[in-house]
Amino acid sequence: MRSASPQRLSALLRVRRGSPWQMLVPVVCLIAGIGFGASHHDARGTELRSPVTANLRDLVRAAEARVKDADRAVAQLQAQVTAATRDAGQADSAVAGAQAKVSPVLAPGGLTAVRGPGIVVVLNDAASVPPGAEVDPNQLVVHQADLQAVVNSLWAGGAEAMTIAGQRVIATSAVRCVGNTLLLNGEVYSPPFRVAAIGPYQRMQSVLDKSPGVALFKEAASYYGLGYTVESQDRVDLPAYRGPIRLIYAKAVPK
Repeated sequence: MRSASPQRLSALLRVRRGSPWQMLVPVVCLIAGIGFGASHHDARGTELRSPVTANLRDLVRAAEARVKDADRAVAQLQAQVTAATRDAGQADSAVAGAQAKVSPVLAPGGLTAVRGPGIVVVLNDAASVPPGAEVDPNQLVVHQADLQAVVNSLWAGGAEAMTIAGQRVIATSAVRCVGNTLLLNGEVYSPPFRVAAIGPYQRMQSVLDKSPGVALFKEAASYYGLGYTVESQDRVDLPAYRGPIRLIYAKAVPK
């Protein structure tokens, strides 16, 4: 029978003398027990993190539902304010004079519903990957630059009023895309993105055809299967902007 090697003997001596970890294990267990007890007390027998609230998709849907409820409440309040303003103008000459001064700028500001001949442009994500092709998924969706190219071209072509996904575009509106969704005036929209504009069709069409950004998207659409359609219409109905009108700007922090 062979005797233990010096290395094995040294290891046995270290174990018998005890290591710092042997002293730390009971302390760690004690701290963990205290933490579990505190969590149980705070939760009172319920889950601290509900599986439903932990689901990001459910959180987004719940937030969208709250926004829609708030929008309906705002629309009702705005209707009440409009009725009260109209009544005040009829009963007070000073209010009527102020309303007469404001009235000419309501339409240019996008605060009245309008109708007229125009153009409708629809951009959409690709339905599927082209057969036999290995494609970056980012090439199959509509990007912010694509939508901005269309919007800028329509304005440059003489558009008098415009909506995106049915939402009226005004001077403070900004086209922002998060992933493959559009964030406009505080609302979130998914493709297809329908851009409707009132104005001279032929001129707007000409500017669209000459836009480098639109040309790039049309080229991608023909290769990757993205959606792009342009249609002239004799009558385009655009709603008034109903959101809040408030400029948000940076402020200097006082020293």
